[in-house]
Amino acid sequence: MTRLGLFALATLGVIAVLVVAGPLFWTIAPETTNPAQGLAGPSLVHPLGADELGRDVLSRLLHGGRVTLLVGVAAMLASLLIGVVVGAIAGFNGGWLDALLMRFTDGMLAVPAFFFILVVITLVGTSVGTLVLVIGALSWMPVARVVYGETLRWKTAEFVVAATSLGVPPPRLLVRHILPQAIPSLVVSATLGVAFAILTESALSYLAFGVQPPLPSWGNMLQRAQQYVFTAPALALYPGLAITVVVLAFNFLGDGLRDALDPRRRR
Repeated sequence: MTRLGLFALATLGVIAVLVVAGPLFWTIAPETTNPAQGLAGPSLVHPLGADELGRDVLSRLLHGGRVTLLVGVAAMLASLLIGVVVGAIAGFNGGWLDALLMRFTDGMLAVPAFFFILVVITLVGTSVGTLVLVIGALSWMPVARVVYGETLRWKTAEFVVAATSLGVPPPRLLVRHILPQAIPSLVVSATLGVAFAILTESALSYLAFGVQPPLPSWGNMLQRAQQYVFTAPALALYPGLAITVVVLAFNFLGDGLRDALDPRRRR
């Protein structure tokens, strides 16, 4: 893996440790208000200051990171599951099932995903579980295309033909012999999928369609901070910087994994 990819992996590791273990040591509750400390600057009590309601920004940043990363990773896993199933079935079976599933995938790709997500969220609600399911269910198409291509590529390979001649059942053939060949491509797609899910959740929360207060997320922290962008710019700087760093780290990690897993890219 490239140095940039390793640095991105280390950055994500540090951020994961902070958001998972940080609240265990920094025990101020993110919803605890103190109007007397409203918009207070950094201090020993509030190292990153306090928001307009006197809530500790560091605590909200740590707890919000948990929510944002949870939505990102869970939505990626949901999209990965759906994409693998659709792409593998279409590529392995061929025929009318291939045509039906891939045309449906193409049709979903033609729909503006973010606006579709907005419509669905408006209709079904804005819980964290709903966000995960909706983002995952509307972002599986690139994964399906990747798995479809890999399945078509490997199902005619010599070791697959040999396994078929030995009487290996088709489901076992697909799961044990063909899909493992797609793992390198899926790993790269997964890293990029997390970045997309985090950006989507942040945008939805910024528009007040995502994670709802008092539960913090980096997106709804930005939404509240916009009112104080001139009087207390740090309120927007911290969550905005966190989102930027995490998304860039996942993108650089995806590039590094692509270089490491694809021999043709190695120099």
